[in-house]
Amino acid sequence: MKVWKMNGAGNAFAVFDARQQAFAPDTDKIRSIAAEMKADQVMAIEKDASSDAFLRIWNSSGEEVGACGNGTRAVAHLLLEEAGANTVSIRTAADLLKGRRAENGLVTVDMGQPRMGWEEIPLSEKMDVRGVDVRIGPMDNPYLSKPAVVSMGNPHAVFFVEDVDAYNIPQIGPLVEWHPLFPEGTNVGFAQVIDRETIRLRVWERGAGLTKACGTGACAALVCAARAGKTERKARMILDGGDLIIEWRESDNRVMMTGPVEVEMSFEL
Repeated sequence: MKVWKMNGAGNAFAVFDARQQAFAPDTDKIRSIAAEMKADQVMAIEKDASSDAFLRIWNSSGEEVGACGNGTRAVAHLLLEEAGANTVSIRTAADLLKGRRAENGLVTVDMGQPRMGWEEIPLSEKMDVRGVDVRIGPMDNPYLSKPAVVSMGNPHAVFFVEDVDAYNIPQIGPLVEWHPLFPEGTNVGFAQVIDRETIRLRVWERGAGLTKACGTGACAALVCAARAGKTERKARMILDGGDLIIEWRESDNRVMMTGPVEVEMSFEL
């Protein structure tokens, strides 16, 4: 079985080719692989009858999840190179996604349409998704409150802040990640709007912690910012590990994510 260590804008992955040989790790094995390979997510490429591949995804804490944007871009790069093609289709537990080559060696993935209904995210109760009742700090004077929420195949809560570096994200992230309002947990974004086409973003990932980049988090932050009129529908997202370009197309409501992919090493098991 071939294994790759990859990253997309610093978001690190261990990718296993399970198209010819089964890969069925338990939670402890996933945690061990993630620790050994310093991966935010562990992923398996599997055969799929209706697409080029099925992508199975686990967070470093061991639970299987439905979506990982940068991980999908990384696997799209492998499949594009393998087939010598310009486009590929990848099925995940969340959606059927399409990847394609972009300029300057970058890879674009169509992340589908954002899910904005409170029950789609999901929330534990009906609430205005543009600013939900989550507060960090004293109840009568919280220093963070009312994050916007959206699902990009996984749930995201996005706080808009003046300075992302002013917050202790490893301390705050877990408080929001498993807040009672989020029955499946949530990713937590801290977004600083620099101008109408630029956002500085840091993300506490559900089950992975503070990572250098989060593709679905970047998509979620752009959607929430554009929905609130804070930015245009296309922006450069500045993450700790690199930049992503996110476009929420008005024509079909789909979100496009473009960014770099790096293969750090590969080996055979």
